[in-house]
Amino acid sequence: MTAETEDFDPPQGELADFVDALRPVAWALGLGLAVFTALFWSEGRAAVGIWEASTAYNHCFFVIPIALYLAWDRRDDVVGQIAQPMPKAAWLMVPLVLAWIAVERLGIMEGQQLIVITMVEVLFLACLGWQLWWTLSAALLYLYFLVPVGYFLTPWLQIVTAHFTDIGLTVLGISHYTDDLIIEIAAGRFLIAEACAGLRFLIASVAFGVLYACLIYRSPGRRAMFFVASLIIPVVANGFRALGIVTLGHILGSAEAAAADHLIYGWIFNSFVILLLILAGLPFRQDHEARPAAPDYPPPQNFGRWSPILAVSLVGMVASTGPAVALWFNRSGGGDKMAITAPHFAIPQGCLAQPAATDQSGPNASNRQDFICGPIRLQVTIEVFSSRASPGILAVSRNRLSGAEASDERIFSSMVIPGIEPSRWRTVSTETPPRVTAMTYWLDGRPSAGGLSERLLQARNSMLGSRYAQVLMAVSAEPIIAAGQKIQPMTTPQRQFSERMIQIFLNAQSGLADQVAALATSAIIGQTKGS
Repeated sequence: MTAETEDFDPPQGELADFVDALRPVAWALGLGLAVFTALFWSEGRAAVGIWEASTAYNHCFFVIPIALYLAWDRRDDVVGQIAQPMPKAAWLMVPLVLAWIAVERLGIMEGQQLIVITMVEVLFLACLGWQLWWTLSAALLYLYFLVPVGYFLTPWLQIVTAHFTDIGLTVLGISHYTDDLIIEIAAGRFLIAEACAGLRFLIASVAFGVLYACLIYRSPGRRAMFFVASLIIPVVANGFRALGIVTLGHILGSAEAAAADHLIYGWIFNSFVILLLILAGLPFRQDHEARPAAPDYPPPQNFGRWSPILAVSLVGMVASTGPAVALWFNRSGGGDKMAITAPHFAIPQGCLAQPAATDQSGPNASNRQDFICGPIRLQVTIEVFSSRASPGILAVSRNRLSGAEASDERIFSSMVIPGIEPSRWRTVSTETPPRVTAMTYWLDGRPSAGGLSERLLQARNSMLGSRYAQVLMAVSAEPIIAAGQKIQPMTTPQRQFSERMIQIFLNAQSGLADQVAALATSAIIGQTKGS
């Protein structure tokens, strides 16, 4: 037997008293959020940039309005409660600040953003007290969806989709060949690219699933089951979507015809899947039932008018130590200007060199040289950073040079160039801009092998310094676009030709590693003289 909830209409006097009591807490929270915005501006700016650039995270713009709605939905439970500021909650900030410093030195922006949201949760806890925070916990915890996290799942999702499609084609009896993420049938070739991995559908489904579970269900068990369903069903549905596209290509006899507008069809298909998920969950709804009674709390105590301000001040003071320590590390690296003498590049046969451009006006120095190789422009960029530069700074430059920061369609791979050092280069192919980029960087005077150990070495150097500057090298190839010509994504032959031209250019550079190691040493000497 279920209890029916009645609309709660609090007396005007009680509501007015509640609003009046909450006013100093609201002012304190506003002040605290303003301080956090100033302290962690870079984390917020990076998040908003990803919301705008990636369709997987466009929904993040709706997270704050949804959180406000969830708080409004619980207004009946809130009225009558009294905020109990907890200045002692500032102690919870100490491990968070230490964790923030660690991930900031490692250059893990998603980790920084997650920790900042956790700090915001502590700020609300310190101002509202445990009882009121728990009542509003659904709305407050929903703020974690502001963090554009989950991109690391893309390679795994690509593999799952490729295996699902492979098995499905075998069951359907369609002759095919699978090589990692490439599926070939008689009608053509299909690539399970990032956009086909289903990350955007998975992230949107999870965000919606949590909202739906908070509004429709009361019991933790049903909420957990719906949450798990919102995780599994999009992955399976995306596998069927990829299988359907390849099967359609088999029926039509053309891979290109089947893949045309497949992203738009994908959104329609996955919207239909979410609709079915909603309909499947409706028979088990509990929104007509009363919410579970709140646990027994100690009798509320009157707090001074300045208690919320005290709580916010303590939390803000502890939080500010993290950015202060990072700023001290960044400014203690020596001079404010790097020096650079670019290596001499051999000009490949059939290419024409353009005038080089060197910029030594900032804390890092760069040199760029272009080569016209038939219909392709090769752009070679060397950027030199202080030995104390954090991995995050280099990651921003890598995304900028490759165009990955402005493109939602990217293919990551590696390129092996036998006979030169370094032999392995990380490659990124983007659709907008149409570009193929091979990149590597030098750490402690030698080509970096990547991985966690290299990241830890970068973090150590960012705090203690090194006698070598950090050097990033990028070789990009893109089609030459005439004035007024519309920018089009690269065709497969254009991409293959671009990759071949990059390989030809790198093969022509003998002694490249030694030149860059000498550059890393001379840059540090130039920085020391300029300080």
